[in-house]
Amino acid sequence: MPQANSELPRTLGELRASAFSENRLAGRSVKDELRANLICKLQRREELFPGIVGYEDSVVPQVVNAILSRHNFILLGLRGQAKTRLIRMLTTLFDAWLPYVAGCEIHDNPYLPICRRCKTLIAEKGEATPIGWLSADDRYVEKLATPDVTIADMIGDIDPIKAARRGQDISDELTVHYGLVPRANRGIFAINELPDLAGKIQVGLFNIMQEGDVQIKGYPVRLPLDLLLVFTANPEDYTARGKIITPLKDRIGSEIRTHYPASLEHGIEITKAEAWMDRQADVEVRVPHYISEIIEQLAFSAREDKRVDKRSGVSQRLPISVTENVVSNAERRAIQNGEAVAVPRVLDIYAAMPAITGKIELEYEGELKGGDAVSRELIRAAVGKVFNRYFEGVNMQPVVQWFDIGGNLKLEEDVNSADVARQLNGIQGLMEKTRALGLTANEPDAVRASAGEFILEGLYAHRKISRSEERGFTAEERKRPAQEPEENPRARQRRQFN
Repeated sequence: MPQANSELPRTLGELRASAFSENRLAGRSVKDELRANLICKLQRREELFPGIVGYEDSVVPQVVNAILSRHNFILLGLRGQAKTRLIRMLTTLFDAWLPYVAGCEIHDNPYLPICRRCKTLIAEKGEATPIGWLSADDRYVEKLATPDVTIADMIGDIDPIKAARRGQDISDELTVHYGLVPRANRGIFAINELPDLAGKIQVGLFNIMQEGDVQIKGYPVRLPLDLLLVFTANPEDYTARGKIITPLKDRIGSEIRTHYPASLEHGIEITKAEAWMDRQADVEVRVPHYISEIIEQLAFSAREDKRVDKRSGVSQRLPISVTENVVSNAERRAIQNGEAVAVPRVLDIYAAMPAITGKIELEYEGELKGGDAVSRELIRAAVGKVFNRYFEGVNMQPVVQWFDIGGNLKLEEDVNSADVARQLNGIQGLMEKTRALGLTANEPDAVRASAGEFILEGLYAHRKISRSEERGFTAEERKRPAQEPEENPRARQRRQFN
């Protein structure tokens, strides 16, 4: 098959003599093409959707089944579950190039034209009919559903100005202004957030899904379109903003549920792939694995917290945005202090709270407490869980004892790494514990400072030590035993008299 656009046939006659013969293209639909190419990929054991992590055993097999069944399908899931990204990758199942009648708004098949213009053009020019080419990406049309979308936007309308200029009857097919759906002919048409589409517009999709054609404004214009229709929706939107009407839902072949990452490792992998980390700067950025774990655990903890609205969900964009903010804060500190290496610390996660509060919807209890307070508690809980993974069973008593006998340490956010590492070295037994994090004696000060602070934050999370804005890390206040109630004076006198 030709690989470059310049090598492709330019006329209908050249097309007939090429690999794109009438036998190959005339009777093959979009769904047949996707099915055939998917089968080839499965036979070669190729990765179907590179970059989609955590769906290998759940969502992807269901998408494969839908395509093999030639179904229109819908992806149902909360925000930030890679629904849109997944459907955009369906174009990788298309042929590299697809011929169409050049200049056609709906990309008519040269062998089976459906619009009046192309039928007339082919009848006039025959084998000299010009041919255009669509790449795989050109065959994908996406629309975000909103309540103001009209039938004209989706299907099309009669254009009276076009009719007047051409001197044609207004019911003539050549006066049609095509909407998004016909313009997606011979490709994929995707609608994001389907419940937001008005009910009467959803009704307009019936004919396409059942009969494969559209009708424009009640005029006798019928277009048997060749499409794969794919939808996405948030299940909670059925009641929050709208719903998918039952007859349309009945015509959708497969309903596939998406989900958030099932494991911390999958979440970290997604965040690393999506977060902007390759920065053009003189400062080298190193993100310790325990920092990545804390950020990802933060999202997992938020999804389980009763103060966070589970119907809204906690998007995977939260750890992505937090990671970018955390790296930026560490980068800023390194630049200000003239350091060559920027290593995020736990305090940088607290500094990234603007990337957290905007991405969680709170229940009533959370609203009473406030977004900042809930976010701080979520960070603290995440630090505590990650700390346990590295230091469960490790004796931290020498470090705690240093604070119990009066020691305290306040770490300022913008202090250079060398000063922070020197202060941490003064705490008995602290820095030797960093070996559990994989640190060696030759690590830069920024790495050692981050590790030492993580241990202190972990102890604080488990209430072994305390921390305040004024004094920093200090000893945890021990609960004093309750005093016995003071004896009644008259009772004491009676006891002394007796």
